[in-house]
Amino acid sequence: MKILILGAGKMGTFLTDVLCIDHEVALFDADPKKLRFVFNTLRLTKPEEVQEFEPELMINCVTLKYTLDAFETILPYLPKSCIISDIASVKTGLQEYYEKCGRRYVSTHPMFGPTFATLDNLSTQSAIIISESDHMGKAFFKDLYRSLHLKIFEYTFEEHDETIAYSLSIPFASTLVFASVMKHQEAPGTTFKRHMDIAQGLLSEDDFLLSEILFNPNTPKQVENIRKELGSLLDIINDKDTERMQAFLKKVRKNIELK
Repeated sequence: MKILILGAGKMGTFLTDVLCIDHEVALFDADPKKLRFVFNTLRLTKPEEVQEFEPELMINCVTLKYTLDAFETILPYLPKSCIISDIASVKTGLQEYYEKCGRRYVSTHPMFGPTFATLDNLSTQSAIIISESDHMGKAFFKDLYRSLHLKIFEYTFEEHDETIAYSLSIPFASTLVFASVMKHQEAPGTTFKRHMDIAQGLLSEDDFLLSEILFNPNTPKQVENIRKELGSLLDIINDKDTERMQAFLKKVRKNIELK
């Protein structure tokens, strides 16, 4: 298959490396410097070059802030038969866009980032495929994600964004709060060091990626839950209320299924 990938960022280059062995792949990025280290791949920097390539599938890996702009730039140069797709971590507005443009599409979300994940062993990671997507597009990504040993889930656009708000916004927000009150420790404990590793990994991600996760319309409700629980914990600590603390810890252990 002839596959066009938009955006030579972390996920764009990762997918290029994965796909270029078995497919004819072109990677498009307006910045030629970002294309220097890809192999077995056609490098494109101008939209007109896309027309000559004639892809059968286009995967938009541009950061969410520019996803729709990237579609608008490239769509006029794609064959009508080309399936368009995205891997955006927040799907708000994409369903309406796809329906308006009238093209076959597939929307997915690989639930890992090259910064955190061990890319040669993704068996503990997951991917979501949007159920409203084109059948052939879904089949392609199911085959791809199975080849990477990912756990695959199929959600609607709405279910996806609700899931992301819970599974990513909560740990992102909690980690950012931890890091925001951070002070250098000469003798950090084990728990502190683990939290620090998570914070450093998170903050090595692109700012736009962090923003798009936290700007999910479903995120405020989840962050409000964190604030509510922090308030309750603070009251328990201030009152030195052992009974309430034991009840709180019991609830937390039940939440994480720890007996």
